This record gives sequence, C-alpha cells and structure tokens, in this order.
Amino acid sequence: MHAYKKPFRLATVALFATAALFASLPAKAFADDEARRAILELRQQIRQMHEQNTQARLQLADQIDTLRSEVVSLRGQVEKLSWQASGQGQNNAPAGQQSPHAADPQEQAVFDSAMDAYRAGQYKPAADAFAGFLAAYPSSVLADEVRFYEGSSLYAIKSFKTSIQKLQAFVKASPQSPRAADALMVTASSQIELNDLSGAKTTLQRIVKDYPQSEAAETARSRLKLLE
Repeated sequence: MHAYKKPFRLATVALFATAALFASLPAKAFADDEARRAILELRQQIRQMHEQNTQARLQLADQIDTLRSEVVSLRGQVEKLSWQASGQGQNNAPAGQQSPHAADPQEQAVFDSAMDAYRAGQYKPAADAFAGFLAAYPSSVLADEVRFYEGSSLYAIKSFKTSIQKLQAFVKASPQSPRAADALMVTASSQIELNDLSGAKTTLQRIVKDYPQSEAAETARSRLKLLE
C-alpha cells in the first residue's frame, strides 16, 4: 500500500508544479508586453521632443531673420528719405533699382494704401487690401509684388495654410519673378509653423536649386543645416 503512495505523491507534486508554471506564463507575457509598450512610448516621446526642438530652432531663426528684414527695411526707408531730401527724384534712380510703378494713378494709390497698412503692421487689413487689388487689377504690373505681400500678410496673421496656397500658386504662375525665391522662403516658414518639416525641407531645397544666387538661397542653406 505504501509503495503506491510515493508515486502518487510524486505525480501530484509534478501536476501542481506544471499548473503553477502554466499559471505564471500569462503574467510573464503580460509583463513583456508592458515593457515593450513602454519602450515604444519612450521612443515616440524622444522622436516628438526631437521634432519640437528642431521646430523651435527653425522658428527662432525665422524671428531673427524677421528682425534683420525689419532693420534692412528701416534702413532703406531712411536712405530713401535722405535721397529725396537731397533733391534727387525717383526718376533719377538706376533702372535696376526701380520698383514697378502703375501707369494708372488710381491703381498705384490702391497699391500704396495696401503697402502702408502692411508696413504699419496692420496685416489683416493689408491682406484684404491686396486681395481686393488683385480682384480689381489682375493684370497689373504690380501683381507679383501684391501676391507676395498678400502671402506674407497671411503668414503674419498665422493663416499658414492659406499663405502656402497663395504663394505656391504665385510661384507656379511666375517662377521667374524676382519675388519667387522670397515667396518660397515664406512658404517654408509657414510649413515650419505647421510642423511640416518634410515639406519645409523640400521647399528650401527648391530655393537652393532654382534660385542659387538669391539672398533667400543663403538663408535656405542655413535652415537646411538645422533640419539635418
């Protein structure tokens, strides 16, 4: 009788040990899944932090460039006032430095009014005024200037998607315009604001490729380094 009890006890112990082993497997698998999920979440957080850091650096570069542009603009206005005060007329300016000028005084006045709003930082009225100008004078010699400043005004009021649409349409229609490279730069800035870093990189590469001698190309090269 005792001879049968020992194998029975051994079998019972083995049975319980096997059951305990199988009972522990789901817990171990669950722990592995949790660890794997935590690793994936950590990688995602690191990727997001890297993208946010890149975007912040690009936005800072944008702000610095904006300040530089404002200084250049103010300097140009001072030089223009000094030049006019010295008795020089606009008609004596070198041909390569002349801005487009409408033959129709009313057309020119509408443009000047829109530009005054833009220079005063009244970007929403400026955007509306530029849009109104294009509706009234679609074939104007000032059209390229107006399209560029309309897109820039929209960028300034954070209408980034609309700014991109307007400026891309402008560059597509007038790729040889002196304002084309600058329009693409504003486009890239809008894409950065929208965290479309891939799109911004493509736009910046286009500036360097299609307009290598422009001032915008120099800025584009520095931005591309930040995106690497």
